[in-house]
Amino acid sequence: MSTIRLARAAIHNVSIERGRELTDPEMEDIVGHEINRRREAIDAYAKGGRDDLAQKESLELAILSEYLPPPLLEAELRALVDEAVAHAGAKGLQDMGRVMGVLMPKVRSRAPGALVSRLVREALGAGS
Repeated sequence: MSTIRLARAAIHNVSIERGRELTDPEMEDIVGHEINRRREAIDAYAKGGRDDLAQKESLELAILSEYLPPPLLEAELRALVDEAVAHAGAKGLQDMGRVMGVLMPKVRSRAPGALVSRLVREALGAGS
């Protein structure tokens, strides 16, 4: 229950900050940010030998993950990367920003940014 309360509070605070109701994608971004915070905390607690706190954060991460669309499979993500590269008319790594600009709104919280970046680099490197 406390995990849901924290997520709702984060959404509420951003809504107040922006002075309007948030859209579903904006709320997904906030939940995704909360998930990333839990992942970082898990790593820090595990390195510090605090397995009890790491386990607590893992449970919270699992709860928050239920409120996001299912993650994209790598094959689905590769197809979206190829589509974004074609749409942006990208020819090499210098076009990575344009490709990411086309791609990120489509994948949002459904794929880790590091994975998206790696796949875009691979697609652009192979096309050079």
